[in-house]
Amino acid sequence: MGNGTELIDFLARGEARPQRPWPRFRLSRAQWLDLATHLTIADWALLDLWAEPGKVHAAFCQASGGAVAVASLACGEGDFPSLAALRPGALRLERAVQDLFALSATGIGDARPWLDHGLWRARDAGASPRAASDYDFLPAEGEALHQIPVGPVHAGIIEPGHFRFHCSGEAVVRLEQRLGYVHKGTMSLMQGKPVAAAARLAGRLSGDSTVAAALAFARAAEAATESAVPERAIWLRALLAELERIANHLGDIGAIANDAAFVFLQSHMTVLREMVLRAAGQCFGHRLMMDVVLPGGLARDLDGDGAVLLRALAAALRPRFAELMAIYDRKPSLLDRTVGTGIVSPELARRFAAGGFVGRASGRGFDARKAPCYPPYDRLEFTVPVLSDGDVHSRLMVRAGEVEQSLGLIEQILARLPEGAVLAPLAAGGGEGVALVEGFRGDIFAWVALASDGSVRQARLRDPSWFQWPLLEAAIEGNIVADFPLCNKSFNCSYSGHDL
Repeated sequence: MGNGTELIDFLARGEARPQRPWPRFRLSRAQWLDLATHLTIADWALLDLWAEPGKVHAAFCQASGGAVAVASLACGEGDFPSLAALRPGALRLERAVQDLFALSATGIGDARPWLDHGLWRARDAGASPRAASDYDFLPAEGEALHQIPVGPVHAGIIEPGHFRFHCSGEAVVRLEQRLGYVHKGTMSLMQGKPVAAAARLAGRLSGDSTVAAALAFARAAEAATESAVPERAIWLRALLAELERIANHLGDIGAIANDAAFVFLQSHMTVLREMVLRAAGQCFGHRLMMDVVLPGGLARDLDGDGAVLLRALAAALRPRFAELMAIYDRKPSLLDRTVGTGIVSPELARRFAAGGFVGRASGRGFDARKAPCYPPYDRLEFTVPVLSDGDVHSRLMVRAGEVEQSLGLIEQILARLPEGAVLAPLAAGGGEGVALVEGFRGDIFAWVALASDGSVRQARLRDPSWFQWPLLEAAIEGNIVADFPLCNKSFNCSYSGHDL
């Protein structure tokens, strides 16, 4: 690996475009082709790959230092060279670009439609629509193999997704996912909207990450306009994000235990999660804290009674959570289901730039709160739990460690919360801004381009699930079919956040 400067030095040969706080460079086609060479030596992870009409963009983050840069290519011939061979996380993103913008990724190893379920291209060509069931799943060869199709409609109240298992007896030989059933055109809906209206859409990218996604959009819009945010709002935003992290981790730890038939732990974790949601509803007017984070600050402040309530919440959660985790650790039958199950190797996590607890359970310690970092986390004390076994147990334990750290962060924020306003108007004018925010699943990337009247010209939000869903396919291979729910819940990828 290089020292991280090779790629930024190379990109700087392109035409610099106005983007804040990190640069964007418009490359020629020859330079984009050369980009592949630099990706083989530069220690830069892919953050996102997206498009707008006639143009494709790719964002990268320096793994060691957290610097961010964006490369752009004008696709005058309707195509762009694929980057998926060197950054495999780009594969599904490139397939989505092909579906949404009719730009071809040349050299892509898998050109099958991703979001188009047989309707879009056929409609544009004036042909009969191809049934979604005609999707060409990858084959698996071997004696006595059989297929198990699951979904897209599931038994529970969850979003749709199809899973095609190739099995030898009970052992899973291959799993392939088919997603995109809830594609809703969120990025297109943002175009032409005032920033405040687009922020509401950002907060609905994935309901369980409404704070983190809204914060990523808000920070990108604020960067685009060089707008200052009141200091109290900055600290309260972190408070909201940590409450969201705790609530989701508590729910998922319980759900993992339930999929291993230990309902007791789920019942008690659900009670703790409900305590967090009720406190959030009392303090901020919404149990999920939706529409609280706005470009420029917050829609609601935290009063004195709310601060007292949240201090009491943190004090009550810590011993009860520790007791429940001790029970988990003393159940050999439960550990037998989680330890060594659904392993993601550190190398695979690094290649896909997996964020959040999925990456950190497999040795990839990336956390946007630490690097590139954003306020107020630069003034808060916390550690990022990192393990290396990459199994269900490790993902659960990383979550547990994050709950403990988030409780400490909430107490620090409440102790140091400054006084003042919580909302300021955005500066007038247009511009481009990017942001990287740590949600409970991992890092959320946002790019916002504003027109001169302040409306959204183009926008992009990338949920962590884009880089985690493919790893679930790898995690289940060699495990038995009955362990899939356990593996799946240990990831808890978002369908909505992926399908946009």
